[in-house]
Amino acid sequence: MTSHLRPTRHFTPRSTWMNDPNGLVHVDGLWHLFFQTNPEGVDWGNMSWGHATSPDLLTWTEHDVALRFSEHEAVFSGSVVVDHDNTSGLGEGDAPPLVALYTSHYKPTSPRAGTQAQSLAWSTDGGMTWRRFAGNPVLCRQSADFRDPKVFRHATGWVMVAVEADHRQVVLYRSGDLLAWEHLSTFGPLGATEGVWECPDLFELPVEGGPGTAWVLVVSLGAGGPAGGSGTQYFVGDFDGTTFTPLPGDTGRWLDVGPDHYAAVSFDNTGERRVMIGWASNWAYAHRTPTPTWRSSMSLAREVSLRRSREGRPVLHQHPVLPEDLLQQRLVVPAGGRTTLTLTTEDGRDPLVLTVDAGQDRITLDRSRCGDVTFSPDFPTLVEAPLPGHAGAVDVLVVVDASVVEVYALDGALTLTAQVFPAAPLTTAQVRDD
Repeated sequence: MTSHLRPTRHFTPRSTWMNDPNGLVHVDGLWHLFFQTNPEGVDWGNMSWGHATSPDLLTWTEHDVALRFSEHEAVFSGSVVVDHDNTSGLGEGDAPPLVALYTSHYKPTSPRAGTQAQSLAWSTDGGMTWRRFAGNPVLCRQSADFRDPKVFRHATGWVMVAVEADHRQVVLYRSGDLLAWEHLSTFGPLGATEGVWECPDLFELPVEGGPGTAWVLVVSLGAGGPAGGSGTQYFVGDFDGTTFTPLPGDTGRWLDVGPDHYAAVSFDNTGERRVMIGWASNWAYAHRTPTPTWRSSMSLAREVSLRRSREGRPVLHQHPVLPEDLLQQRLVVPAGGRTTLTLTTEDGRDPLVLTVDAGQDRITLDRSRCGDVTFSPDFPTLVEAPLPGHAGAVDVLVVVDASVVEVYALDGALTLTAQVFPAAPLTTAQVRDD
């Protein structure tokens, strides 16, 4: 039995495969999570948009499939926006439509076989039902790997960031009505480029302590992540409405240094808050994880902010939306100190060991003895990462939700997400200072 491995506060699908979050949007008090799913099984395929909602980002209700694959088209990743001004003309009455931009992956049966292009669907009932636009696709480059549109409202109009995945490039487009798009600029390759680039996001944040604001470009890559396999990086810079320009010397940072955090994107229509969710898995072994009746979960929702590091560079800080009913452990490791946290089952088995070494500026997660680790040779059992520059003590928060562990250090300047598959719930914590 694997029921004890299903998280209670990280969203999981009832009985299907799941990967990237899609179409994150906040509407009328509900947080909508759309996601890549196979509605017909627990393996990747038949890609469609699943749908779940939450009033608080912690308690989720799964709904019917929102956008289902068809004979000619698989529905790959994309985004949803609230078209407040009805620029698309798709609204009815006074209620603004929700507009989804998604990637059409055309099958061999399609006249467009072998290509990917961006298509549109819309909803006038708060995201519960969707209609595909008759003129799809709305943006085509005659490319096999043009995908994952993330759309946002800007002073210059609607802006889309998407990827030419194999070229390791982010391509930017602008539209006045979400239907007709013009190319603006291209970014990359830069930073980590071992794997294909996917699932971009671009947003502006104030820099805490000032001055001004900065723009954050997030992009995931299918291989070459910080712990092996897939991962997500981000760049900080400026966006002038046409071009994203990273700060001098910025070649990217990891959004999460663990093995199980991918395709993180942010919600639309959240006011001044910027809230992100990622897929808590890894392409290297996601298809083999030992949960045979469902597959994978999302991360906790994280509110992100920008703060200047000791060197003066803006760095993302992430803070989870936290429930009170999960196992949580807070540590403060003194300057130069070393602390080990061991989490086990009630009877002391299946240890998960986290070591925070403030003297060596290093954090290590050892999951080599924490339950099932043999299901894939690509499942890393020891994860190590440098702690970013700090002065003095290191604060750490560890959150455990069945098979997902999230670590937040230095007030969220470093995060580490990892899956574990113990034989029973991890309920016991022991702390040792060395």
